[in-house]
Amino acid sequence: MPPTKINTYFLGDACLCWELGEKIDRLTSLRVLYVYRQLRKSGELVRLGVHDLVPSYTALAAHADALCDWEAVRRIVDASIAAIPADEAALKGRSARHVLPVTYNGSDLQRVADHAKLTTEEVIRRHMAPDYLVAMIGFRPHFPYLLGLDRGLITPRLDSPRLAVPAGAVAIGGEQTGIYPETSPGGWNILGMTSPELLYAIEPGDTVVFKRAEV
Repeated sequence: MPPTKINTYFLGDACLCWELGEKIDRLTSLRVLYVYRQLRKSGELVRLGVHDLVPSYTALAAHADALCDWEAVRRIVDASIAAIPADEAALKGRSARHVLPVTYNGSDLQRVADHAKLTTEEVIRRHMAPDYLVAMIGFRPHFPYLLGLDRGLITPRLDSPRLAVPAGAVAIGGEQTGIYPETSPGGWNILGMTSPELLYAIEPGDTVVFKRAEV
């Protein structure tokens, strides 16, 4: 079932966005990802000049030649949105499952534990428990934004972001968890480390599971 309210807007003259929700939640992400999967290999969109489709938590963006037939692009995407199924299992479709080993020795593990009033072992257990939905890739190439974090682990970002978070850092920022694919600035709480090369195959709509790395 498509969302009852859809906002469409341009970002500049070469990107048209469809907003399917106003807040981060699993159902909205599944709807966005359903449309993304249906259309990302659309030959008709390519013929019209669309060269990239980018999902976010609440919206889908079509990047195209500025002088393309935007009305035709809009009709194709609108038709896919109208066909969104009501059943969550149908929304999920078939996707890859990635199991990422994590060495839980991050510099902010104790901070997360203190904020949650839990032991570090309980933080680790709760962080490994969910099957996370890859809602989008962003911030840096291959950085997965993951939905499914235990709400008891929600932790504010650092007051002063680090200038260099190491590649492979598994971290929590607010109600999100994600993985840094390369060394970069960042203000999320680092729980541990995994291999950044494992991120290259992850795509929006996939599932990520964390397991404790054997040492």
